[in-house]
Amino acid sequence: MFQHFYLKTTLSAFLLFISSICIAEDKLPKTALDPISGGNIGQLAMGLLAVVAFVFILGWFLKNVMRSGAVTSGAMKIIAGVSMGARERVVLMQVGETQILIGVTPGRIEKIHVLDKPIDVEPASNPASSFASKLSEVLIKSKEK
Repeated sequence: MFQHFYLKTTLSAFLLFISSICIAEDKLPKTALDPISGGNIGQLAMGLLAVVAFVFILGWFLKNVMRSGAVTSGAMKIIAGVSMGARERVVLMQVGETQILIGVTPGRIEKIHVLDKPIDVEPASNPASSFASKLSEVLIKSKEK
């Protein structure tokens, strides 16, 4: 619910900002300028940078807001998952104290097994940090040679 509120608020603030700029430009006196002058090129570049920055910021914001409720929702959470093919996954899900192994395909979700004894799963290591450590090891080895 809050996600839609933030999205609507951000979008309406952006539209209000753009419309105020358009209204202000209509009130400026019209002068004949060379379309390839440095000022016009700079203005074009700054406008393009502003739009690209807005798209990246909006994408980051939506990714973080949407991710916050997608994996854990109340008493249900996804503990682990393994890709079995291009579009098939096996997922270990915990509902309350019960762990359920389910198969997920594009057209179907099927219960495979209900575990009698819950499995203690260690939190997954951050792939970015493991990549960074491996990269630093390779760089150190290459400097030693």
